[in-house]
Amino acid sequence: MTQLQIFGATVLSVVSLLGALPAFSQTPEEKGFDVAARSDRSDRGFGDSEAEMTMVLRNAAGQESSRSMYFSTLEIPDESVGDKSLVLFSTPKDIEGTALLSHAKILDPDDQWLYLPALKRVKRISSKNKSGPFVGSEFAFEDFTASELNKFSYKYLREEPCGDLQCDVVERYPRYENSGYTKQISWVDTTEYQIRKIEFYDRRDSLLKELVFEDYRKYDDKFWRAHRLSMKNLQTNKSTDLVYGEYKFGVGLTDNDFVKGRLSRLR
Repeated sequence: MTQLQIFGATVLSVVSLLGALPAFSQTPEEKGFDVAARSDRSDRGFGDSEAEMTMVLRNAAGQESSRSMYFSTLEIPDESVGDKSLVLFSTPKDIEGTALLSHAKILDPDDQWLYLPALKRVKRISSKNKSGPFVGSEFAFEDFTASELNKFSYKYLREEPCGDLQCDVVERYPRYENSGYTKQISWVDTTEYQIRKIEFYDRRDSLLKELVFEDYRKYDDKFWRAHRLSMKNLQTNKSTDLVYGEYKFGVGLTDNDFVKGRLSRLR
């Protein structure tokens, strides 16, 4: 047998052996984290953004009221530190100037401050109150902070159709204390890696709310943003929609725009 034949026979033997070995497979926890990480990291690098939005509140009888708000975000590239965000109400008149400042954390409680112009004071939201409703909506205070990757542990469940798309379905569990949820189940599309739906389970492990993300648009050929977020409370039949206008990116926001001392001066 020539040297070339010996080499060829050796290669075939190695290939045959590798083929006989079991293929590498991830655990449901590893795969769940990978799906969440791919989704989270697809949005990295936007820097800062701002948008106007309308909050539409709907009671169980279908009666509606609306509020206008301004929403801004400052990205913190370090995954061990959360993003910063600010919500400022402009209408109706009785809540004009109300503002919510959020500094997302990972395992520590998020820092949140609510400015109430009628009282002319800034109120810190305690870690035990973050599951409460934000200004009477179906969104809790903790829903208004950035959904940071490492705030949760994950478990992959399955792949299934979600509308016209295919979605990976992942269960995630809050790792931070005092969350109002025992778990959340998210649907992440396998094409653009965007979240399409989240189910929230309360502290009794009962399905509480469902959040649907719609009207996705792509900015700068990089960043996807949903322009309608619809949160329905499945226990009370109340709902709240957040309808966003066009986003602006790279507007020059800095840490100084997200400090507690500015809240009373915002208009």
